[in-house]
Amino acid sequence: MSIKAPRGTYDILPPESFNWHYMERVLTETAELYGYYEIRTPIFEHTELFTRGVGDTTDIVTKEMYSFTDKSERSLTLRPEATATCARALIEHSIYGGAMPVKWYYLGPMFRYDRPQTGRYRQFRQFGVEAFGSDSPYLDAEVIILLIDILNRLGLNNYELHLNSIGCPECRQIYRDKLVAHIRPQADKLCKDCQVRYSKNPLRVLDCKVESCHVAIAGYPYIKDYLCDSCKTHYETVKKVLKDNEVNFLHDDNLVRGLDYYTNTAFEIHIPDIGGQSAIGGGGRYNGLVKACGGPDVPGVGFALGLERILLALTKEKEVLADNSYADVFVIAVGEELEDMSTKLVSKLRKNNIKSDKDYAGRSLKAQMKFANRLGAKIAIIIGEDEINNNYFTVRNMNKGEQSQVANDNIIEHINNILANS
Repeated sequence: MSIKAPRGTYDILPPESFNWHYMERVLTETAELYGYYEIRTPIFEHTELFTRGVGDTTDIVTKEMYSFTDKSERSLTLRPEATATCARALIEHSIYGGAMPVKWYYLGPMFRYDRPQTGRYRQFRQFGVEAFGSDSPYLDAEVIILLIDILNRLGLNNYELHLNSIGCPECRQIYRDKLVAHIRPQADKLCKDCQVRYSKNPLRVLDCKVESCHVAIAGYPYIKDYLCDSCKTHYETVKKVLKDNEVNFLHDDNLVRGLDYYTNTAFEIHIPDIGGQSAIGGGGRYNGLVKACGGPDVPGVGFALGLERILLALTKEKEVLADNSYADVFVIAVGEELEDMSTKLVSKLRKNNIKSDKDYAGRSLKAQMKFANRLGAKIAIIIGEDEINNNYFTVRNMNKGEQSQVANDNIIEHINNILANS
């Protein structure tokens, strides 16, 4: 039996990994520009963290979590998302006792048992930001502006920002009662999941992917008509700041997000070019999450992006995102007796931060040149008997097909000049 990667997982191999490095560099550098710095958390947590934080009526908790019992009979879960994990870290390390807001970003694998499809996997990678400790609508706007800035820097300009407010617990309760009253007469027409959801958390019905449920509840009331004055002001401020900063958005009455911890601002990013499953990420405010996880009443706001979905969108725009060469310089030794010399030169190049490699398979000169091409090398440095006797290297510019002899002492400067102009 051949062993393959489990369904819903995959390997990232070179040169595809070069595109990942490029994307991750843009994500992290942009986040740090806004004052967000990396947090790294465990891949698994106590299951209770997600049932309390994410919500026991969500699809994530009821259907999608990878949970297991360890040798001490504790229930643990591979993290399906990272916001609750960040809230746990905030509580455990008493971060809330210092200067606020705390601004973090994270990058890493998440796990959900879902049906694999294009750009969606059971082990998937997310980038996200979390800001704890401020209820300001200006922080909501900053988080959204950061997200849009990331997309622009990646070259993803054909996006749609969907925006809504789902209110605070007080005004949402009023809306909840109205929504339940609207759904109740049609409850028998809902899918089995929504027949449970509508009485426990009716907003989950709005988030259902089964079309018949949407038909059954047609004409349902919109939450915007039940927002309290404070929530209305918060939402209007967010929209104004986005407009002032030339961020276009669509108000979306159907947008409620899929997790229980959201309050007030909710948003999603869609890229229509990648097909029916166009959402690549989203987020919002979650003022009750830290308290639900056992901490003080600390407000928060953030977003998460699915990196596979972003990469799918990027590669539809352009095939090559980053320099996919394995080496900038390839050193060729013509003869086994020159291996020591080639190894010494490669080490010198690397010490000067020049990405370099050499042959380790005993290939001929012609075969080494072909291999240098396969690696995407911009320059080949040839060391033969003439080069040794005359104290120079033969340098070939692979892109221009030009070749010259360069004195040994000048090799680093010469190589840097070629690379700077290539």
